[in-house]
Amino acid sequence: MGARLAIGACAGEAYRYDGDMTASLPLARLAGFATLLLATASASASIPPPPGAAELAQRGEDIAWAITEDLTTEIGPRMAGTESEAAARRWAVARLQAMGFANVREEQFDMPVWVRGDEQAWLTSPFLPQKLAITALGTSASTGPKGIEGDIAYFESFDALVAAPEHLVKGKIVFIDHQMAPAQDGSGYGAYGRGRFVGANIAAKKGAIATVIRAIGTDDHRNPHTGGTNFEAGVKPIPAGAISNPDADQLVRQWKRAQQMRKTETALGYVAEPLRMKLVLTPQNLGTKHSGNVIAEVPGSDPAASPVIIACHLDSWDLGTGAIDDAAGCGIVTAAAKHVMSAGQPRRTIRILWAGAEEVGVFGGKAYFEKHGTEKHAVALESDFGADRVWRIDFKLPDSAKGLADRLAAAVAPFGVVRGKQPANGGADIGALVQAGVPAVDLAQDGTRYFDIHHTPDDTLDKIDPAQLRQNVVVWSAVLAILADSEESELP
Repeated sequence: MGARLAIGACAGEAYRYDGDMTASLPLARLAGFATLLLATASASASIPPPPGAAELAQRGEDIAWAITEDLTTEIGPRMAGTESEAAARRWAVARLQAMGFANVREEQFDMPVWVRGDEQAWLTSPFLPQKLAITALGTSASTGPKGIEGDIAYFESFDALVAAPEHLVKGKIVFIDHQMAPAQDGSGYGAYGRGRFVGANIAAKKGAIATVIRAIGTDDHRNPHTGGTNFEAGVKPIPAGAISNPDADQLVRQWKRAQQMRKTETALGYVAEPLRMKLVLTPQNLGTKHSGNVIAEVPGSDPAASPVIIACHLDSWDLGTGAIDDAAGCGIVTAAAKHVMSAGQPRRTIRILWAGAEEVGVFGGKAYFEKHGTEKHAVALESDFGADRVWRIDFKLPDSAKGLADRLAAAVAPFGVVRGKQPANGGADIGALVQAGVPAVDLAQDGTRYFDIHHTPDDTLDKIDPAQLRQNVVVWSAVLAILADSEESELP
């Protein structure tokens, strides 16, 4: 009843008698009652609505920072398939349960496990020996403890190696150079990363005895970047490593000078002095071991509605503590889910996936798809590109979700996020879902400095900017709240 309507009704009843009533309500008491009604109505009108998820993310405890700090401090590096990763899964289950999430569980899978050993390299001639900062690439073969030594076959790019005839490669240590530069969207990684992804495989098929690459990074520190390399079935793995950018610069300078040094004269010219390298890499394959995914949920109010899945990966490489890759991602998505849960029950269930064994072959993402790929998912999102601010939002949504995309873009614009023009790709751990047709939203982070740190010993907590980390959580919370309340007519 409105305040004026209530007052009018009271005034109309002021002089009515009921049964034995012999006196009317005193006018003073009536006026007081009317004043109280007016005050109550005014107070109700001024009560603000409860805070939404994005508002909650802007104040109070920084949940993402707490998760990132605690995981990197209490567990540290989390190499896939090792006891450290198993300890991280136990830690994650306990943490997610303590935060109040539902259906927290571990879903195990098996995977081949590789661990690094001794890692050393030297340029040995024609100049004085110089030690190089090197790290083995995942799945690299071993040189044996005594190492190997050989002439270097220099290639300025991955494409140059692909085009090279076999006689320029056979029996040599192949070095693959590149010219990767920083980019906000990290776009150089796909093109230049080929030297790491499959360079050793190409070299092995042409008879190389080992492969060394300029690390896939954009920094100028003597910190080599590790990462996985892949060999086709039937191709015998060879030793494969990456040297830091300053060491790669030194190698290139020596190679150019060696090319001017005449070793032997021929009728067609001269043969240059070879640049030689000694390499000691002693990684081991430990066979098949357990890994696993950790899953938790925010139950939705509509059990029939398909869930929103948000992903990160729990494992990391072993050189640093895996802060930007990807403890921060797990902190971001989990904090956003917690804020949505605190703001009120969403319509759709939110499923959190902390994937295992991503770094060494996306085993966790593949295992999730094998177990849950036939289930309907409304939309998929992933955070796995560091902790610097979100600057762009991209969509891969059905035509029915055009209005939803407009609402999402409007919701994140106040936080400095622009609408992109390219389709979302989803990320590694949800890649199989997206390829199978699940809609996706990308919240693209600023990658300008990401490849300064990526897969190096410098991937530690101090590299994370708390203000930019919180901006991630605010943007994610705003987006997740809208997606989790989306209608069946908008998303499947």
